Amino acid sequence: MARGRIALPLTLVAALASLQPVPDAQASRPKLAVLIVVDQMRADYVDRFQDDWTGGLKRLVTRGAWFRRAAYPYLNTVTCVGHATVSTGTFPRRHGIIQNAWWDRDSASYVTCTNDRGAKTVSYGAPAGGGDSAARLAVPTWTDVMRTQHSARVVSLSLKDRSAIMMAGHGGEAVTWLAPTGDQWITSSAFAAAPVPAVKAFIDTHPISADFGRTWTRLLPPARYRQPDDVEGEAPPSGWDRSFPHVLKGAGGRADASFYSQWQRSPYANTYLAQLAASLVKAMALGQRGETDVLAISFSSTDLVGHAFGPDSQEIQDIYAHLDQTIGTMLTELDTLVGRDQYIVALTADHGVTPMPEHLQKDGHDAGRLSPLAMASFINTRVQAALGEGRYVSRVNGNDVYFEPGMYDRLASNSAAMTAVLGNLKKTDGIADVYPAELVRSGSTAKDPVLRAAALSYFPGRSGDLVLVPKPGWMPSASGTTHGSGNPDDQRVPVVIFGPGVKPGIYEEQATPADIAPTLAALCGFALQNVDGHVLTTALRPH
Repeated sequence: MARGRIALPLTLVAALASLQPVPDAQASRPKLAVLIVVDQMRADYVDRFQDDWTGGLKRLVTRGAWFRRAAYPYLNTVTCVGHATVSTGTFPRRHGIIQNAWWDRDSASYVTCTNDRGAKTVSYGAPAGGGDSAARLAVPTWTDVMRTQHSARVVSLSLKDRSAIMMAGHGGEAVTWLAPTGDQWITSSAFAAAPVPAVKAFIDTHPISADFGRTWTRLLPPARYRQPDDVEGEAPPSGWDRSFPHVLKGAGGRADASFYSQWQRSPYANTYLAQLAASLVKAMALGQRGETDVLAISFSSTDLVGHAFGPDSQEIQDIYAHLDQTIGTMLTELDTLVGRDQYIVALTADHGVTPMPEHLQKDGHDAGRLSPLAMASFINTRVQAALGEGRYVSRVNGNDVYFEPGMYDRLASNSAAMTAVLGNLKKTDGIADVYPAELVRSGSTAKDPVLRAAALSYFPGRSGDLVLVPKPGWMPSASGTTHGSGNPDDQRVPVVIFGPGVKPGIYEEQATPADIAPTLAALCGFALQNVDGHVLTTALRPH
């Protein structure tokens, strides 16, 4: 039995106990609830690329309820935060996941969002160290409710630990991701004491190395591509150049670290995950036991391709064309295994992405790259000018500025110094605004949407002493592109709900990915309490 099934923290047990069932929905509950998160899928990709699609993405968008104006309302739009928001129906101020990693003041070191010293890695290959879990997630996920209150089996898969773990929450029957080396699959003692037989059987018969030598070529006719193939600013992985085709060849004619890096940035990794998912539905009889089970899958390759080649590349358009086919095949298998009208699907993304600064500059926009180290030095110098010599700033991590112990209190107690430092920061290239922690703490209901976005990302004890707000087009990335701001390119993502009980159509009302968990819960027959999202009732048929 997975440890997560019996070891929920007391605060989570109390939260679960407050859930209210919806008895009259029992008869219409789906056999399987499927959550698909496409890492780094901007909302405009649906408008731009849907004419390329004929498979699963097309099916979901045209036969489901598509919320075109969905967006994250907070500042720190990164992977771990987004997955936690989708799975809990809450924002970072409540669920506690503020970044992929943050500066831990107690240990004076970075901690990842899933790091757990009390957990041990369970490997499907060579032994591996470390340990990960959802211990830092402060609230239950809707999948926690499904397991503990409704006897669901939960399968959660991704290339990334933070994605698979945040979708699963505090337990699950098969929670699986790639090791940092990229060459083997792993899980954690938080979910399983030993390798899960059904997962192991698939991995043993489907080694990643079987894709060695494959070539990623363009799927669509040449005239379908809207951008040049080779553009300035692209940062492909080692062994590839900026143009198609991309051969998965490694550096030494074998499946080495370069090959595994290339594989993760190819359509074949998405296909592998979908095939693994379908095999587990069959082997574990998901949706075939008289209870509603859960399949969660996060496709990470879109994010890795997006970082390397940007949102306006041929590579990003092409990998979505491949993903459309991959999801289509997976849904067809679910039609057979579970039943065509017997499962529901929610599709969204954990964040969007900003165009490459070089592209924006060519179009006459203010854009550029920020250096966290240079920013830390700059802030430290400005505080020194106001308060005297000393080391004040410890780290700049994303939008958070962390001070050395006791040093921020010195700055905050001197209003003139604080005003001077904030004024200098607001004049810095790439910085739109900066907020002290005491202002952010009380800003979750502010009328100013930027301050509110910063406040919704703030969690006491984990967030910085100052919060930076970058200008649109500015990013802390030395090459390629990234996300993590409160700007529309990073905040806006698709939200699609599909299946029995859903009214298909295009919906223009405001929505956020935090609405997905309460909506899935409603379709599964219960109501989530103490969430920031709401049920998307306009898209649901009455029971």
